[in-house]
Amino acid sequence: MTNSKKTIGIVGARGHTGAELIRMIANHPALELAFVSSRELDGQRVDAHVPDYRGELRYSAPAHEDLPKLGAEVVILALPNGKAAACVEAFDKAGVDPLILDLSADYRFDPAWYYGLPELTRAQWRGERRISNPGCYATAMQLSIAPLKDLLAAPPVCFGVSGYSGAGTTPSDKNDPDKLRDNLMPYALTGHMHEKEASFRLGLPVEFMPHVAPHFRGLTVTTNLYLARQMKRDDVLQRFRAAYADEKLVSLVDEAPWVSRIAHKHHAEIGGFTMSADGKRVVVVSTLDNLLKGAATQAMQNINRAIGVDEYTGISLS
Repeated sequence: MTNSKKTIGIVGARGHTGAELIRMIANHPALELAFVSSRELDGQRVDAHVPDYRGELRYSAPAHEDLPKLGAEVVILALPNGKAAACVEAFDKAGVDPLILDLSADYRFDPAWYYGLPELTRAQWRGERRISNPGCYATAMQLSIAPLKDLLAAPPVCFGVSGYSGAGTTPSDKNDPDKLRDNLMPYALTGHMHEKEASFRLGLPVEFMPHVAPHFRGLTVTTNLYLARQMKRDDVLQRFRAAYADEKLVSLVDEAPWVSRIAHKHHAEIGGFTMSADGKRVVVVSTLDNLLKGAATQAMQNINRAIGVDEYTGISLS
């Protein structure tokens, strides 16, 4: 390990996003894995589960109070909602202050934590060492709404469909391929955590209806936007071009994007931009890979900026 590399640890790395993070870190010129925790995989070699990783590291299962002793300069919390606080408290009690990035929803409403959706909040980072990573659906919704949010006449209505990797690895109806076959499974049709998150962050009510589909990865959000004044399609497009012209991980496309084309890609695609006859309603479609731009890629953007390297280091832009 060279001195120029920062050491990084992942707490709760068994899940799909944990594997993506290990792959990205394995090919990152400025990061070196220090530990990878998983109670289920404790003692097993990391390279047996993630071949991209080349090294001798094994999964471990440290107690919360032992995490600060592991010496990682960057720590990613890849835990279920409600589980992050105990880890954060352990670092606070030990007086150890690594850069901590939380992938769960636990700190997305906490003003003391930087909310890292770079394309929308990059200018708000004030050097915080506690970063809350946005939700996957919430990322797609906000990117679809933000360029027009000052022109809305009513709450945006978002219809979401994700692959079953978004339901995690703990067995449930929502990640059971047999139950999902030839099926579309609606759930949490009001009050979904990402509905609350997008509403809170945009400062306006957002209505969201999520569904799980039989594909594994990638999500689609189709958003209905009611406009306070008549607009032409070109005017709407200009708003989105102005918002994302310099963004390497947001691609604007003319037709409505397909989720099958975004799998394993690091960027979001936004398109469709279909106007109603009276010019007061536009439908926008956004797709992204929920494990990448919806989680691991966005985490890497945030970590890169916080450790002082280019935001897109370790992220393939092709």
